[in-house]
Amino acid sequence: MSATRFTYLGPEGTFTEAALRTLPEAATRELVPMVSVPAALDAVRNGEAAAALVPIENSVEGGVTATLDELASGRPLMIYREVLLPIAFALLVRPGTKLSDIKTVTGHPVAQPQVRNWLRAHLPEAVWESAASNADGARLVQEGRYDAAFAGEFAAATYGLEALVTEVHDAENAETRFVLVGRPARPAAPTGADKTSMVIWLRDDHPGALLELLQEFAVRGVNLMLIQSRPTGAGIGNYCFAVDAEGHIADRRVGEALMGLKRICPNVRFLGSYPRAGVTVDAVRAVRPGTSDDDFTAAADWLARCQDGRGD
Repeated sequence: MSATRFTYLGPEGTFTEAALRTLPEAATRELVPMVSVPAALDAVRNGEAAAALVPIENSVEGGVTATLDELASGRPLMIYREVLLPIAFALLVRPGTKLSDIKTVTGHPVAQPQVRNWLRAHLPEAVWESAASNADGARLVQEGRYDAAFAGEFAAATYGLEALVTEVHDAENAETRFVLVGRPARPAAPTGADKTSMVIWLRDDHPGALLELLQEFAVRGVNLMLIQSRPTGAGIGNYCFAVDAEGHIADRRVGEALMGLKRICPNVRFLGSYPRAGVTVDAVRAVRPGTSDDDFTAAADWLARCQDGRGD
């Protein structure tokens, strides 16, 4: 395995690259752009890179389906950390282009919902065409295939473009969450401000099936931060669920919730326990009474006493 190489969703100039460069370890690695999320993750699976940074969730559009599906269906990988990056777009054009000249616009599909209202107000006749990434859209503008691209302003210099408009976003404080993904290994120790990710498959489609899944978390006081259904490819009505939960697999409430899910579901894929980005231990909500590790230990001790005939 190449321990000195990190891959990311490229080409150069993507928000993913900008997010990757915020990690201290990125300064000592070779950063290699890849043409797609699957390509970036496959490089890790094949030992060509130690880790890959890919987008997984946007505060406007929700989960990034390419990443969720690849983590659910490909050879197992594990999330080791996350990065939150504020997102604002620039409208990049070839030098000399005016707003009235723009007939075609491109960008990543996740970008379109974040600039839809701006487009409607300022370029109502422009035709949108999706690109593999925002930076790839900038490259296509450079080549003359489109008139403008929505990308990070920092991508302009890379592709010889200029920012005609900056700070474009329909929603204030928009963010994208990225995850650093590597091969499966022992999770890092809990920090007290952690997140656990997994993919869960239902055994069959019946009334209350999703409720049964959710109850495994609820009865143990585990708060869910994300739950998103994704088709399994096995036909209409067949879904798996990508889930982010507060806490670490080493926390008794989280570990026992995972064991409960494994009993009732045909497959549960653990995607990692890792520190939450931008959250300190002091900011984490208090654990619900009866669900702390001490509470689980006390309950187990009581059960052992009962089994030994010592009662209360």
